[in-house]
Amino acid sequence: MGTLVHSPTPIIGNSATPFAPGKRPITIGYSVAGRPLEVYQFGNGSTARMIIAGIHGGNEWNTIVLADELISYLQGHDEIIPIDKTLYILRNLNPDGEARAHTVDGRANDHGVDLNHNWPLFWQPDWRRDDCWNYRPLTGGAYPASEPETASLMNFISLHKIDALISYHSAALGVFPGGRPPDPASISLAKAATAVSGYEYPPIKTDCDFTGNLADWASAQNIAAIDIELTNHTDSEFDRNFRVLITLLNWKK
Repeated sequence: MGTLVHSPTPIIGNSATPFAPGKRPITIGYSVAGRPLEVYQFGNGSTARMIIAGIHGGNEWNTIVLADELISYLQGHDEIIPIDKTLYILRNLNPDGEARAHTVDGRANDHGVDLNHNWPLFWQPDWRRDDCWNYRPLTGGAYPASEPETASLMNFISLHKIDALISYHSAALGVFPGGRPPDPASISLAKAATAVSGYEYPPIKTDCDFTGNLADWASAQNIAAIDIELTNHTDSEFDRNFRVLITLLNWKK
């Protein structure tokens, strides 16, 4: 594939817009506190793919940095988008958490909800915390898709007929395919992403019950969906995820 080009060093902060000049984002909804949920579009093909970052806000702020780096690169190199593809990148699903703190205190939205437990499949208001993230009190919401962030993204995915997506997280567990049990298309995408990135698949096994998960909901909509965990909470790992991006764009369902 040749030498990968790094984007400029990102500006890390609470700005609602990425650091790179160029195309304006689409606002697909608003957070609890009224911050915009911004999606960037590249290409205009008939098959739609998507990258989602920041579902856990400031606790996983490096996923937002990665999204901004990918956006910045694509704004100068959109020729890498195949003619039959459209790529959407949602840079930060939880801007309220990201604005609050780049620590465990930034994980929930402004209702205290873990947005990756708020999706309407296997949803529970609470879950067994053995081997799960348990540093602060969190809920799955008052009901499935109770949160404006979740509802906005659900509507966008459905309206734009996304057929494959990656949700970025941190840190260290590997690549998780959507579905219970994982569906074949999600497994195929997970293996393809692992082959070019070196992230672990199958992922490290825990006993956590991932209720109301985005990737599981997406797989039930016939969308190939994977969670990718960056290896730590500080690095964006642009090079390996640029290879993942190219794989997502060219992967065949």
